[in-house]
Amino acid sequence: MIDLDQTDRALLKALVNDAGVSTAALGKRLGLSQPATWRRIRRLEQAGVITGYRAVFDLEKLGFGVSVFLGVKLARKGRVSLEDFERAVTAIPEVQSVQHVLGLFDYRLRIVARDLADFERVLRWRIMTLPGVGDVEANVLLSEERRPGPIG
Repeated sequence: MIDLDQTDRALLKALVNDAGVSTAALGKRLGLSQPATWRRIRRLEQAGVITGYRAVFDLEKLGFGVSVFLGVKLARKGRVSLEDFERAVTAIPEVQSVQHVLGLFDYRLRIVARDLADFERVLRWRIMTLPGVGDVEANVLLSEERRPGPIG
């Protein structure tokens, strides 16, 4: 674990809100020079605190109006390896995330679809045909509020 001071935390909070901001603008906002800001970011990257950057898309504007969280329980543990299931499910483009979890289900998937009929197609012809799939439970996302996390 790395020790973070208030400036590091403010830097991380600013990057969560806009990872594309320039180091000059970020430094100005934090009262640092551009080189000092760059050095801090580089240190956080090298320490593994910052593991990458990504673009966030408005899925609805891209035509994906439905997001579903799908709990998947594998039917025959041992006959189908977890790796085989994970490899097969991650090959499905509509599956946005795969989480191996403890609890009633073995996996939690986030799936995007154009509408409910499209989700039904993905469920019937892609998910349910995967090796080892047993019980599933779908929860349709109604709304979402983004929380950046515990960066004080």
